[in-house]
Amino acid sequence: MNKKKIFVACDSTNIAQVNNIIKNTNNSKLKIGYKFGLEFINSKNGRSFISKLNKKIIFVDLKLHDIPNTCVSTIKALKDLKINYMTIHISSGLEALKACKKVCGKIKLIGVTILTSLDNKALKNIGFEKNVEKLVFQQATLAKKAKLDGIVCSPKEVNIVKKVFKKEIITPGIRFNSKRNDQKRVLTPKQALKNGSDWLVIGRPITKGNIKKNISKLIDHLN
Repeated sequence: MNKKKIFVACDSTNIAQVNNIIKNTNNSKLKIGYKFGLEFINSKNGRSFISKLNKKIIFVDLKLHDIPNTCVSTIKALKDLKINYMTIHISSGLEALKACKKVCGKIKLIGVTILTSLDNKALKNIGFEKNVEKLVFQQATLAKKAKLDGIVCSPKEVNIVKKVFKKEIITPGIRFNSKRNDQKRVLTPKQALKNGSDWLVIGRPITKGNIKKNISKLIDHLN
């Protein structure tokens, strides 16, 4: 039986805390990767720490969103690191997506759809006329056209993405219970996998409190 795949979100600038997360999430029942966002990459020792990680699946969640040249230059600046996955906002446009895919080499380029912290009301406030589902479908179509390696979407839109995009789907917005924090579109791990998620991104439900107990709780939930 294939192991369930989990990206543990290392949302901290504290190296000791991140080391503790990695140490206590290592287990044989799950396939574990580690997600590092802008907070960690931009911290004093973040980049150096990632450069020294060996035999780990590394997901750098940069959410690039800029003109093509800047996005490409950023990827080139990080190619000395052993990165497996990197994110770019699909809303950067087809030209930027294609240019980044061309230079990313062995790094899997993952397109970010509508953030899980947004709902239809928030999108309307920004100026979007389409709802979440229609926008995500359109973005998934663009990701396919750009030949991206994967997509980040909420677990609620996996079925929509799968209609046009057949590669890896990574889903944040995973919660064990009703505590949403700053997320709007959330599901439980089991619900997300049932919908077809390939990777679950989980942060606070694992990293807050007793990490080993939280991992055990996750494994029990998935069985």
